[in-house]
Amino acid sequence: MFYLISWLAVLSLVALWSLAAWLLHGAALWVVTSAGAATGAAAAGMAGQGLPQWLAAWVPPDVAQAIASLLSGLVPVVESLLQAAPALGGVLTGAGWVVWGLGCALLVLLGAGLHVAIALWRRGSDGAGRRSLLAAG
Repeated sequence: MFYLISWLAVLSLVALWSLAAWLLHGAALWVVTSAGAATGAAAAGMAGQGLPQWLAAWVPPDVAQAIASLLSGLVPVVESLLQAAPALGGVLTGAGWVVWGLGCALLVLLGAGLHVAIALWRRGSDGAGRRSLLAAG
């Protein structure tokens, strides 16, 4: 009976792991594939960014100008990364399968460990019962 309970618990954990992996993979894939669509908006927003008004009063003009030039120089880099993001969808799918498989393998090893632990526990409790019967008889 304990074997059945332990393996049903492991099977339930595998089902929950599979559901979680599927949901996280779907969300990550959606984010990666839709990142290319946001390229123009992100680049335009980043190019127009400056220091907030409340911070501009406390920062010297030279530093503010250096930050603005740094942000304008980063726009092409961010734009190219966002355009390359949809191509990572295939890599993300492969990585998702590998992570799911490793998690399932670990859960099956957990089940095997529980199985062995239950067998050792039953063997130990049976031996103690036999010894007490022999001593009484």
